[in-house]
Amino acid sequence: MEQPIDTAVLFLIFNRPETTERVFEAIRQARPPRLYVSADGARADRDGEAQRCEQARRIATAVDWPCELHTQLHTQNLGCRRAVTGAIDWFFAQEAEGIVLEDDILPVPGFFAFCEALLARYRDDDRVWAISGCNFVADRYRADASYFFSHHNHVWGWASWRRSWQRYDLEMRQWPQWARSGALLRHLGGDRCAADYWREKFRRIYRGHEPSAWDYQWMLSAWEHDAHTILPAHNLVTNLGFGAAATNTTKPPAGFITRNPARDIGLPLRHPARVERDAQADLLIRRHVTGLTHWRCLKRSLRRLRPGASQPD
Repeated sequence: MEQPIDTAVLFLIFNRPETTERVFEAIRQARPPRLYVSADGARADRDGEAQRCEQARRIATAVDWPCELHTQLHTQNLGCRRAVTGAIDWFFAQEAEGIVLEDDILPVPGFFAFCEALLARYRDDDRVWAISGCNFVADRYRADASYFFSHHNHVWGWASWRRSWQRYDLEMRQWPQWARSGALLRHLGGDRCAADYWREKFRRIYRGHEPSAWDYQWMLSAWEHDAHTILPAHNLVTNLGFGAAATNTTKPPAGFITRNPARDIGLPLRHPARVERDAQADLLIRRHVTGLTHWRCLKRSLRRLRPGASQPD
């Protein structure tokens, strides 16, 4: 059994008792001293959902180790955006730092120690925004240390500090000014294709076209503060939620996911020499995860040159 952690965990659940049970067992093995369980309410028009939500709640609150259990059990359905951000607000109002897991994200045992060690190491370093359990390019790139710094902020199992979450801007109030200033292009190292892609993505979210989104705003907030996210040298989590019942992951997992199965990480951790973004890893993520290949970038450039094509803000 792994050494118990000293870090609080937020567990976000909804209507999937099967995956909730598997993730709760991983949390149970880590034995956090404080567990926060936040559950969105059932949708009135979904047959059997109330029973599934109740079953998931029973599983997620069956604490049998020394632990303070805190619950936030909604009676109405808030939806992904409000339920998730409200839960994280609640969590960081009470904790200065902690680990966040959704009900379909299964971590390897070492994920918890990985997060705990790095929460302590970078506690007072504003250059570091968050710690992720994801790495989707380990099959293409071998990091020199146990982790690297990236501007990609993956939220399939992550940890952070109150100091970062307090600067999170769900409504993207600074986006129009930040976009017009040229900061996006500068942040992405002058890569115009990437800047165009993310400008379009953020513009859609800002205009309300992706109403369930909350995680892209989390990444944008990090970019606006010129902060990095820690990614592990290889993947530490498995997403159990692919399928028709999922909110976002309704299609089968992409190749970059299946080629990077979760495996444990060795301790003690080997730390990078400097706190700076790994440009090579980020380029691979941009090409093979985001999908900004040379051909796709060329097509985007050609579309911009068409008569009457709208120009970026």
